[in-house]
Amino acid sequence: MDALTYDLLKIARRKAEGSFSTQANRRAMLKQMAETLKEGGFILPLARSIKPKHIEFLLERWREAEISDRTILNRLAVLRWWTEAVDKRSIMARDNEAYGVSKAPVVKPSRAKALPVEQLQWIACPRVQASLELQAAFGLRREEAIKFRPGEALRADRPNEIVLKASWTKGGRPRSVPITNDTQRDLLARVAGLVGTGSLIPREKTYVAQLDVYKYQTVKVGIRNPHGLRHDYAQRRYRELTGWEPPATGGAVPTTPESIQIDAAVRRKISEELGHNRIAITKVYLG
Repeated sequence: MDALTYDLLKIARRKAEGSFSTQANRRAMLKQMAETLKEGGFILPLARSIKPKHIEFLLERWREAEISDRTILNRLAVLRWWTEAVDKRSIMARDNEAYGVSKAPVVKPSRAKALPVEQLQWIACPRVQASLELQAAFGLRREEAIKFRPGEALRADRPNEIVLKASWTKGGRPRSVPITNDTQRDLLARVAGLVGTGSLIPREKTYVAQLDVYKYQTVKVGIRNPHGLRHDYAQRRYRELTGWEPPATGGAVPTTPESIQIDAAVRRKISEELGHNRIAITKVYLG
């Protein structure tokens, strides 16, 4: 057990507030947060060492994992308990809406973000540029786009799709994503020209090292929350496949039997392209 987890559990035992179930859930979430911070390279010696950047990192990870707002609200409550327990309440916003989540059943603004071409050109590493473009063009997760290998993703027997290996994807689930336009084909040709059959991770680097380069260079040029590119892809595909705007961008919610059937079939397809098993997750992207 690392120092942060030990200190958090010690505090949780000392401040045993709520029912036994509440206490157990709190300890589990605190332990999970400590593990996530450690995975991100943050070695905190004490619970009191927490800073705003750690809170932002946790929120970023939760959003990348496409965790529901309800679950994020529960985690924010425990995170707020943590900051209050170490007398650092001021490092967290009082209102959860400051973190983009709310209990109110309101229509949320779309999280989609188009790739900012002007900022993209200032990215120093061409491999990071390529990863961002793959995220935008095919709705890939960050890890998938960083680990992308043209020699394995592009297959002669499957000319109209890219093939993602299990070792690149979340949960180890291989999948394919369709190639539907010349812009995507031009991008794939450029990526192949850049690395040949190799990876977008340079030979001398590990995935974690290249991820650090990706994070540093995107933040440096002002590209924040690249996960929004994945939302943009999902919404673009919804328009292509239905001919309608998705509810997340002001489109009407399907009400006729025919439109409901089309909507469900398209959501299922988009869910598969994004690498999800549940069609319900498309509500996060499409409304």
